[in-house]
Amino acid sequence: MTEKWYYVDSGYASPAYNMALDEALLKWHSQGEIPPVIRFYGWEPAAVSVGYFQKIDGKIDVDSVKEHGFEIVRRPTGGRAVLHDNELTYSVIVSENHTSMPPTVTEAYRVISEGLLQGFRNLGVDAEFSIPEGKLKQTGSAVCFDEPSWYELIVGGRKVAGSAQTRQKGVILQHGSLPIAMDDVTLFDMFIYPNERVKERARKAFGGKAVAINEVAEREVPIEEVKSAFKAGFEQGLDVELVPYELSEEQKQVVDELVRTRYGTDEWTYYR
Repeated sequence: MTEKWYYVDSGYASPAYNMALDEALLKWHSQGEIPPVIRFYGWEPAAVSVGYFQKIDGKIDVDSVKEHGFEIVRRPTGGRAVLHDNELTYSVIVSENHTSMPPTVTEAYRVISEGLLQGFRNLGVDAEFSIPEGKLKQTGSAVCFDEPSWYELIVGGRKVAGSAQTRQKGVILQHGSLPIAMDDVTLFDMFIYPNERVKERARKAFGGKAVAINEVAEREVPIEEVKSAFKAGFEQGLDVELVPYELSEEQKQVVDELVRTRYGTDEWTYYR
């Protein structure tokens, strides 16, 4: 019998709410209150999310972020900064000791990324896993999509999905960005560079490293089609059945409290 996981489509929400809900789902799964979860969501307003360990000072242009009407939020996961704008964001919450999950972070990425791989194929996009040769070259860039890591998805050598993972309370939380369209001019406005020449050179180089769904699909793909493709992709890649799930009022209050006490606070966002 196919295992049933919850499927949560939480729509568009604030950056703080998005991160709070991911943490709450992790907690509820760790306590055995819910099965594993696949979640899809969007951002309103758009935001720059920074990794748990990432420094903001000297890296992120906070004034420019605000001038664009965006927000900054700190993720509970590691990795580098991501601009969440025209995209589908996903999260996977599953126990470390689940029978399908390997013990190592890299191999767990591979298993979860099977769902992403199938999702791209459902859109007619010929994606493949990134398998870097030897140790990744460290560019020093604060931008997530500047280089692919092990088992992230690439098309024609360019990164099409960026993911980050944490393990807490015996549970894996992996979430990631699936850009539908990408504005690299706006993206690079979010980061601090020594001067405009260096910034422009970095932006031009970026075009050869990252690509969005609309470009590789060679058409404008509606968000609902993207959701359907990746929902089916996770079911195929993980061999599970996704059952729609709605939060209770009590659960919503837990998420709101996490927004108030953590993800919506400057103390959390700017602590590094």
